[in-house]
Amino acid sequence: MSGTLTRLGKYEIRGILGKGAMGTVYDGYDAMIDRRVAIKTMSLPDASDGEAQDELARFRREAQAAGRLAHPNIVAVFDYGEDGGVAFIVMEYAPGTELKKILDKGDRLPPAEALRIMDGVLAGLQYSHERGVVHRDIKPGNVILSTEGKVKIADFGIARIESSSMTQAGTIMGTPAYMSPEQFMGQTVDARTDLYSAGVMLYQLLTGERPFEGGMSAIMHKALNTQAPRPSDLSVTAPPALDAVVAKAMAKRPEDRFESASAFAEAIKTAMAGGGMAASPLPGGDPLADDDSTMMAAKPPAGGTGSGTARPAPAAQARAPSAAARPGAVQPVAKPAAKGKTGLYAGVAVAVLAVAGIGGYFALSGGSPPVSKSVLPIPAVPAPVTPAPVAPMPVAPAPSPLPSVTSPPSPPPAPVPAPVSAPVVAPVPAPAPSPAPAPRPVVVTPVPVPVPVPAPEAPHAAPPTQAAIRDALSTALAKAPCSVTRTSIEGHSVVIAGIVGRNAEPGLRQIARDALPANVANDDYNLRLDAFDGPYCDVLDTIRPQANVPVGIALRDGGARLLEDQYIIPRLTMPAFQGWMQLDYFSSDGTLSHLQPSKQAPARQSSAGSTVTVGTTGKDGWQVNPPFGTDMIVAIASSSPLFTPERPEDDSVAAYLAALRATMDSAARKGVRLAAGAFLVQTVPK
Repeated sequence: MSGTLTRLGKYEIRGILGKGAMGTVYDGYDAMIDRRVAIKTMSLPDASDGEAQDELARFRREAQAAGRLAHPNIVAVFDYGEDGGVAFIVMEYAPGTELKKILDKGDRLPPAEALRIMDGVLAGLQYSHERGVVHRDIKPGNVILSTEGKVKIADFGIARIESSSMTQAGTIMGTPAYMSPEQFMGQTVDARTDLYSAGVMLYQLLTGERPFEGGMSAIMHKALNTQAPRPSDLSVTAPPALDAVVAKAMAKRPEDRFESASAFAEAIKTAMAGGGMAASPLPGGDPLADDDSTMMAAKPPAGGTGSGTARPAPAAQARAPSAAARPGAVQPVAKPAAKGKTGLYAGVAVAVLAVAGIGGYFALSGGSPPVSKSVLPIPAVPAPVTPAPVAPMPVAPAPSPLPSVTSPPSPPPAPVPAPVSAPVVAPVPAPAPSPAPAPRPVVVTPVPVPVPVPAPEAPHAAPPTQAAIRDALSTALAKAPCSVTRTSIEGHSVVIAGIVGRNAEPGLRQIARDALPANVANDDYNLRLDAFDGPYCDVLDTIRPQANVPVGIALRDGGARLLEDQYIIPRLTMPAFQGWMQLDYFSSDGTLSHLQPSKQAPARQSSAGSTVTVGTTGKDGWQVNPPFGTDMIVAIASSSPLFTPERPEDDSVAAYLAALRATMDSAARKGVRLAAGAFLVQTVPK
């Protein structure tokens, strides 16, 4: 396809909205009805190219699947056509941002916003499923947050239509991190596979992490065989009430998941309203629903059961007698302490619950526990008052010290005070000094035992300082490939900001997680990463050793986006030393331009911490021209000039990077001070 394309069928082409793996998305206009549209395209393949023909079939299926759907939470498809060797889908123009881009920056959405997004996604899925369309690729990259605040599902490219035979069992399609177990096994899928993927997305929205990471084989193994940690264990902002909801959505077996998207949405609302999920475990013993969680029974979701699993009504009724399964019943259980907290508090809580439980039991029984007060020396006084309630409870655990009191087996002798009290008064004082106290402490000691046992752990639970966390992360990330990052402290959080290759991003995030001390929660640090697709890994690996001392880079007019024919005018901030600047512009097509020193911007020395603007407008300026895409500006500050003589204007990337590595290594050995930085620029046509 040519960049000068002006029309497809009856639609005018007014610009480019973006480019993907299969083709370009154009900004289009339907003059007949005065409507702006988005036009997704792909080149028509040769008939002999089987793989490309499969892609075309998926492309047509997207139009067929989405074309039958008209819902506020689904990107509408208006038309399909083929013109001049190009196949195209005409879609609703929905300006906004992919949810993936927000998550990739490390931004954590507030729980309320995360649940609003899920409500929109599940509403769209319910509508889609009711019309026989299974999306099969639900993920943040296919969810659009429009500028008007609407949530829209996009890209039905691998959707399954119930009436279609185009997708059979044995075919594996989807994005691994969000694929259901049945997708990995190549089984025929139904609406419940979308619910699994939606559960993965909810997990990511709540925690900032996907439940299973790694390569496809690693993710597949985990999805089939392991359970992900509870969301509330990974993030203090994740409501514990949603742990069971996520677990049910991500159940290994489809029949154990929610029966519909609307039931999933209703379970979220019920949990957040305080109803929670029933505590009955999922088949196979789901560790996300064990005794460590605190959950309350919910009213059954619309069209579902109240048991916590998507089973027929008889199975749910079989569990109804359980207190945890009755509507309105509450089953409080102690939840594990959050990361970074000492075990002392947990021990105290257990002790308090134990004492309260014993006291409550006896209060309900109408008596009081004999071990709660020191009444051993004077049992004769309360004996006439408490024979009836005391006899059932203390007799079993401690029969030996009170033989005379407990010997009457029947109620009639109890009311007779004369024969009972006389023998009690005489024998009890005699054994009081030795036999009586001995058994009593044995009964008393179990109550406070939990308090001192965890106490030794307290000295080891002190969280590290923010400076220690920052230094640990900086040291680890200094070796992360295809990236340049800077770690700093902002308020109560350690921030990692920088740029990274998209394929290297999962590895960088794993390095960051591994570098955190064991008792530091993930919420104690914040990732702000710009991921890119482009030939820049060698560039970043070359400058990374010097980037621990950063050079500030920005565009003069702010932002990071330049239109065709605009001028490239970087604004640089010198590090804390006086020096020279080497400024280079790497383009997405693999070319290189030296911005400074150059004819337009000769070498000059700048003072420490000063702001330097490089470039100008007019005939001596650098203008944005094709090809468009993601470009990179790299700045290297040095206390003495790096290259003498200067590098040639027609420099190749490989030759320049080899020379740059050698020059910086030599400069560092000579004590030359160095700093570096990198900045991504998006260039787009008018």
